[in-house]
Amino acid sequence: MSFRAIEWLDDRNTLKVIDQTVLPGETRYLHLETTAEIEAAIKSLTVRGAPAIGVAAAFGIVQLARQRIDEAPEDFRAAIAVCDRILRASRPTAVNLFWALDKMKAVWTGSGSNADVAAALRALAYEIEKDDIAVNRAISRHAMTITPQKVTFFHHCNTGSLATVDLGTALGIIRTAHESGREVFAYIDETRPRLQGAKLSSFEMMAFGVPHAIVVDGASAHIMRRQHVDMVVVGCDRVAANGDTANKIGTYNLALAARDNDVPFYVAAPTSTIDMATTNGDAIDIEERDGAEITQIDGVAVAPEGAPVYNPAFDVTPNRLITGIITERGIIAPPFTAALEKLMGSAS
Repeated sequence: MSFRAIEWLDDRNTLKVIDQTVLPGETRYLHLETTAEIEAAIKSLTVRGAPAIGVAAAFGIVQLARQRIDEAPEDFRAAIAVCDRILRASRPTAVNLFWALDKMKAVWTGSGSNADVAAALRALAYEIEKDDIAVNRAISRHAMTITPQKVTFFHHCNTGSLATVDLGTALGIIRTAHESGREVFAYIDETRPRLQGAKLSSFEMMAFGVPHAIVVDGASAHIMRRQHVDMVVVGCDRVAANGDTANKIGTYNLALAARDNDVPFYVAAPTSTIDMATTNGDAIDIEERDGAEITQIDGVAVAPEGAPVYNPAFDVTPNRLITGIITERGIIAPPFTAALEKLMGSAS
């Protein structure tokens, strides 16, 4: 069984997505037909996961270009520019969004007729989608070189098929270890406030038959101290040039627990999430979200009405707590500044 969190329906000029806000209770598919609908889906976490967001945005540009293809060339490009701005503002932390939109921008700001530009945008969006699948599989292949035959993982948030086009990044590593015949067990923390671990990662683990247990977010240090954990694997939304990584809130806590208990802490990161223009984690823009995500669970109040809330969606894990960063080009180890410069230099 496999998941396609997003699927481009070319004949309908529509983006088909799984509504992740209603999982696991209901598997509902939505058909997004406008820029506004794609923007809303990204903002609401209907579409989520850094790689999936990037692919969704790329096809959002394709959709708009096709819708406005018969307009005057200057109006055609102006309309795409508006679409680009709207999608860039949908979520500020995940660099894949900007990476994908920058690649698309290089096409629509170039020369060519409206039809030529629209065709080139379509081809590039498909390439971005295809590359995401290949990158995820390469990350898992590299990860298997450091994964024991009998292995217990700890995972945060959701980085699987629901967060990407196909396999996933960190959760893809766990799934690949299981499918390769290793004896796998995974602790999946619930990941407050939106419960992506309990709702989404466990949903995937059950579908693929991977032995696991859901635990509360605050149990990580206790489990690492009292139970055997071989490695923590998490995803990320952005890697700074010094190796600091931004990921779902709670990742920093998990890294601290891992360091105190001598558990290796690995970050699965496609090179598209590496932002060499961002010097360190302090320079990463951290999205803040609606306080209702904390005070309510599925619409049910769990805090006093009117209680003040601070709800950052991400935190930054300092590079000193990271054992290695697993990319599609290999696994890099500290010192990360030099390793990332070499990696990204070779990528160019």
